[in-house]
Amino acid sequence: MRRPTGRIRAVALGPGQTLPSAMRWTVATDDSGSRSRTIRAARLLIAALLLPTSGALAAGGGPPAKQLFGKVAGPVPIEARSIGFYSRGCLAGAEPLPVDGAEWQAMRLSRNRHWGMPALVAYVEKLARDARVKEGWSGLLVGDMSQPRGGPMPTGHASHQIGLDVDIWLDPMPGRMLSATEREAIGATSYVRAGTNVELDKSRWTAAHSRLLRLASSYPEVERIFVNPGIKKELCGWAGSDRAWLRKIRPWYNHDDHFHVRLRCPAGLAGCQAQEPTPAGDGCDDNLAWWLSPERYRPPKGPIVPAPELTLSDLPAACAGILAAAPDGVTPADFAVRPPLPRPRPEMN
Repeated sequence: MRRPTGRIRAVALGPGQTLPSAMRWTVATDDSGSRSRTIRAARLLIAALLLPTSGALAAGGGPPAKQLFGKVAGPVPIEARSIGFYSRGCLAGAEPLPVDGAEWQAMRLSRNRHWGMPALVAYVEKLARDARVKEGWSGLLVGDMSQPRGGPMPTGHASHQIGLDVDIWLDPMPGRMLSATEREAIGATSYVRAGTNVELDKSRWTAAHSRLLRLASSYPEVERIFVNPGIKKELCGWAGSDRAWLRKIRPWYNHDDHFHVRLRCPAGLAGCQAQEPTPAGDGCDDNLAWWLSPERYRPPKGPIVPAPELTLSDLPAACAGILAAAPDGVTPADFAVRPPLPRPRPEMN
């Protein structure tokens, strides 16, 4: 992807203007030949970011936000910002992870979910290199990060909305370049015994997996890492006296074939909502015992009532502008149900 030229700088708004403080940007360029085009684009972008103040968007309702964000093919080419919370927000200025690196390969390319904050892209590349050099791991298979403008996804995740989450397969990268077709068809291996929910398959799990997770948690920008409770149990027994890193390893559902890394909000970034800190200690305590208990996985009694779908009005106000901004922005009006045209009156006999 060609990066926009020039630089991003803050701009003050006058009294009465309602652009959220986290979004007060304009663009300047060092390329005099494209200066006028850049300024026009900046003005259009700022106008788009003012959309959340309109009555139609403030009123709520409309199509699910996952439909809107899932339709956008590219990012907003401005300063990178995480807006909102991991499970209720959006992303400006996203960077793509290259689909191929010497130490990683991106999977499920058709989903267009290998976007993130620059810190997330840098983390994946750094972990991939360090895992090979320090631990002998052949390379990372990288799953979902975020969509080009973040936001809710049509399938698969409640979080991954602000460019600070990444799924990494527990399977090591093969010693060859996978084709695009293989990256869609190959399934990640479950490392939990079928039918047990939490019992680790020791025939597949190795000490190399444990070392990879210890390394993944070692960087200061990592807020937490989600794994299957059975994997957490294994790490608690394997860690020995070096246990501080275990605090970042958190048990969660459906993480038997990958681990989910979440980065902290970048320092000083207004508008990015941090998660509550993990509890003190290594987490190998009553909390883990609760996750490992059979009662945790028994079907609930009575009907399951699904949570309501998030709409654009449920997200931070700036997200409507991020979604609608050029190029190729989307608004709820694009999904409006239009009445069918009347049929022509039949001719009289």
